[in-house]
Amino acid sequence: MNPERLKTIKSTLDKRQPDLTVIMENVIKPHNLAAVGRTLEAVGGLQIHAITQLPSLRLSQMAASGIRRWLKLVKHPATEQGIQYLKQQGFQIVATSLCQASKDFREVDYTQPTAILVGEELEGISEQALAMADEHVTIPMMGFVQSLNVSVASALVLYEAHRQRSEAGMYNERSLDDGTYQALLFEACHPKVAEYCRQKKLPYPAIDENAEILEPVTGSAGSEEDAFSGWSKRNESAG
Repeated sequence: MNPERLKTIKSTLDKRQPDLTVIMENVIKPHNLAAVGRTLEAVGGLQIHAITQLPSLRLSQMAASGIRRWLKLVKHPATEQGIQYLKQQGFQIVATSLCQASKDFREVDYTQPTAILVGEELEGISEQALAMADEHVTIPMMGFVQSLNVSVASALVLYEAHRQRSEAGMYNERSLDDGTYQALLFEACHPKVAEYCRQKKLPYPAIDENAEILEPVTGSAGSEEDAFSGWSKRNESAG
């Protein structure tokens, strides 16, 4: 792989913020989720959560601009289940809403593990979700309109989180554990091989400090190893 490309990948992974995410309730317009996901990835997020009944949902819309490769989508079938899942992981739930208890979005501490709760354009956040939130925030409006669209509102809150975390030095030290870092590094440097391993349910082979593969894929079929070798060479050439 090109050394400069590898340096960029490692630098980006070093800045990842696994404890910053967004959870969108009642997802019915995938392009809204994709637009929010693009901003989340830009500030270092690793996962975006969707509460939805849609049988198929992917971050592959044009608004996502290729983030499917870098941002994992986690789906939840119900509001309580999705929010409780994040609470159990230690996240504070910050809801964007116009309720009486709302405070200016800049007054919340986003250096804590944070999940920003947003709703779809038309329905907004449900009463159930609002009741489960730890904080309620609003964005000051000086004009006649009373709200921003969900992707713009999410971007403002996410970049306030980015500002606070930058000032706290949270982008200066790696937050990912070694196992997650190595897995993401492998996926970024060898995407075709990583996909092959996932399909075959094989562990990723070890890589050295230059992201070069140190061992072949474990498997009984020689064709699998041959395919792995070919994909690895093509990927390195492409890099």
